[in-house]
Amino acid sequence: MIQKNFAYKAKQVLELDENVIGLAVAGSWITNEIDEFSDLDLILVTKEKISSDKNRMIDYAKSIGDFISGFTGEHVGEARLLICLYKNPLLHVDIKFLTLEEFNYRIETPTLLLDKGGLLENAINLSIPKFPYPDYQWIEDRFWTWIHYVLLKIGRGEYLEAYDFFGFLRMVVFGPLLHIKNGNLPRGVRKVEKELSQKDLAELKLTMPSYNRASLLDGVKNSVRLYQQLRDELFNNEIELRNEAQKEVLCYLGEIEKSAN
Repeated sequence: MIQKNFAYKAKQVLELDENVIGLAVAGSWITNEIDEFSDLDLILVTKEKISSDKNRMIDYAKSIGDFISGFTGEHVGEARLLICLYKNPLLHVDIKFLTLEEFNYRIETPTLLLDKGGLLENAINLSIPKFPYPDYQWIEDRFWTWIHYVLLKIGRGEYLEAYDFFGFLRMVVFGPLLHIKNGNLPRGVRKVEKELSQKDLAELKLTMPSYNRASLLDGVKNSVRLYQQLRDELFNNEIELRNEAQKEVLCYLGEIEKSAN
């Protein structure tokens, strides 16, 4: 596998660096699911903090392979991440730059490739991974306003804007909740084709409309139905339902359906 070859070569380079404490690998590597389409998720732990200096991050990235380009991951909420593209062979590699203290806070237990003095293993033994789960109240507080928003776009004829918004709902709401229902980690819509039941996958596909008014409105109705089903299955009595917002927005949905194109 090109991913493993790259990682082991990176280890050989980085073990000579006195600032490097260790190198770990996460993602599909630790679940033994790497295939030809997988990227490589590296965690580089150093004595000095590297993530505050993009140029130093890139210097490290250049040292371990035939680097083409790289950019930091603010768009995914992780500025300590450098998203890289290498050639010979062409490979996507994510490198997260952490200090030893930062390494204690993790969402999964990575495989250690390099661990000087056993510091990373000790940190793993003294900490517990915590994968971030969605806040059901946060979703309920927003869902009906989001549905109203997409109805406004459909009503105005901004179909492309409305079409794109369904992707947001799948990533933030439906994907995570369906994964939880199926006993998986809530990784957005990652691997839903393999990890959801056929029934749940079929329900999720119904939130994928075509570019026309009727299909977009069907997408809204299917989204509402799916959310209500998931809410009934997953939410407990501590979640305060926004029933008034639901009632008003569903009435507005009826008005939009009756209005002219």
